[in-house]
Amino acid sequence: MPELPEVEVTRQGLDPHLYGQIVTGVVMRRAGLRWPFPEQLPSLLSGRRILSTGRRGKYLLLHFEHGTLLIHLGMSGHLRILPADQPAAKHDHLDIVVGTQALRMTDPRRFGAVLWHDNNEGPLEQHVLLRGLGVEPLQADFNGQFLYQQSRKRSAAIKQVLLAGDIVVGVGNIYASESLFKARIRPETAAQRISLQRYQLLAHAIKETLERAITQGGSTLKDFVGVDGQSGYFQQSYFVYDRAGQPCRLCERPIRQIRQGQRSSFYCAHCQK
Repeated sequence: MPELPEVEVTRQGLDPHLYGQIVTGVVMRRAGLRWPFPEQLPSLLSGRRILSTGRRGKYLLLHFEHGTLLIHLGMSGHLRILPADQPAAKHDHLDIVVGTQALRMTDPRRFGAVLWHDNNEGPLEQHVLLRGLGVEPLQADFNGQFLYQQSRKRSAAIKQVLLAGDIVVGVGNIYASESLFKARIRPETAAQRISLQRYQLLAHAIKETLERAITQGGSTLKDFVGVDGQSGYFQQSYFVYDRAGQPCRLCERPIRQIRQGQRSSFYCAHCQK
């Protein structure tokens, strides 16, 4: 599933093509994906100017004067900028046309979503899918002190706490595993047992891991490609994720794999305590 870096890479790729542009048409090739498309989407967007692009967690945001379009890539979705007259392929479900170009959403497994939040419905932050999200990990107010304070009553494993999204948002399975390795913390350690000093290391590791992933175009494990159709290459530098049985890049002992909440976690038993 595309995580925060993949969504941010997508946003950065889209912004030069969409910022300040007027939507000239909307093409919906099906009724919806995970949820139905807004029925009036063509009339809502046509003739309207895209004021800016944004991101909240794993949601891509297109801001208009009268509301915001929320796009979630689901498990296999991606967005590309293509010539508006390029024929659609089997899994191309939605086009937002801006002049001679189109923002095209492709989603083979159809777990993505396109939703509309009208300004009359209140602040965007109160949207049902956004209001429970934690802080953004790349913002200044996310730090070790914050993680320490928020985790004092959390007996769950730190990996699960990071994935929950109510303390910090967007640190998905891949990047949680990589960050915990950098901070030398085992994924099954109870969150409330981790010291302030170790949380300071973890917060720094999360920021560093996400920033490096964004620089490298995110991770392409199966379906994800950027707006230009290019794959990310962060997976080439994984320390632990999906490397079970392979030697640790630091100590050369084999990487271990365990199951946590139906997800695979990868770690080095020697380097992480």
